[in-house]
Amino acid sequence: MADPNGLTAITLPQDVRDAIADWRGWLANERRASNHTTDNYLADLYAFLGFIKDHLGETPTLKDLLRLNPRDFRSWLARRSMDGMAKTSTARALSSLRNFYRFLERSGRGQNAAVQSIRNPRLPQSTPKPLAPDDAMAVLENADAWQDEPWLGKRNLALFTLLYGCGLRISEALDLNANQRPTGDSMVITGKGNKQRLVPVLPIVRDTIEDYVRTCPFAPNGDDPLFLGARGNRLVAQVAQREMRKVRELLNLPDTATPHALRHSFATHLLAGGGDLRTIQDLLGHASLSTTQRYTAVDTEQLMAVYNGTHPRARR
Repeated sequence: MADPNGLTAITLPQDVRDAIADWRGWLANERRASNHTTDNYLADLYAFLGFIKDHLGETPTLKDLLRLNPRDFRSWLARRSMDGMAKTSTARALSSLRNFYRFLERSGRGQNAAVQSIRNPRLPQSTPKPLAPDDAMAVLENADAWQDEPWLGKRNLALFTLLYGCGLRISEALDLNANQRPTGDSMVITGKGNKQRLVPVLPIVRDTIEDYVRTCPFAPNGDDPLFLGARGNRLVAQVAQREMRKVRELLNLPDTATPHALRHSFATHLLAGGGDLRTIQDLLGHASLSTTQRYTAVDTEQLMAVYNGTHPRARR
């Protein structure tokens, strides 16, 4: 794996390479991090090492990394800001870096207190941007509207129905294999950190998935990926996002109408229908209730919009 600066593991000193290899193994085996999470951590670390190589004027050894001071880390943060990196991306990169340094200390290689003292970037408070219920239904009704291959349209419908009907992350849906598709009233989903949760399944979700599987020319079965691309490989998120973009252009929906917005819509519509936060937290697989509480702000905004648009005193 290489970072954007072209730095590869081969150019690193052996002690750094060994530390990274052990860290990767620890993430996978001890932390049970997903491949996606592990790859993101490694990409963040290699990008940092590429910066440090230029910053120090030479490829850093493990001893160099342990001797870095707060000014070095702030220089890295400043460069990311100058390069236009989003604060959310930088916050994740800093989290990856801290994780690596904590592993160095845990494995007896040494410690660096400076990286732990760096403050996280102040992130803007954002609220989820769900679709209105009518728009969400319109997406499902038009998911297969333009496909020349009928089975691809059925695949899109099955995927979008699963996201909206069960509140899955796009990665969780695309990671499913054929033998993991729902056959009853619930299904087990493996989410972030390989944590599993039980998700109720509506009959319409099961039916659209089975309709897709029956018509798919590659006949996904057993450990085959459930959602397939046009050539029979596992469907990737970029293609799913492109398919959603076609739907929103057809329906003249905002750019926020993404596959992930269907998950937001699932949570917001449950909350508006009387669902309690703890249950929605479990359904979404959120580790913290505070993450789920963001949906209360959306629900409040919708209530106020209805009030301001309909109450006689508000209109006056």
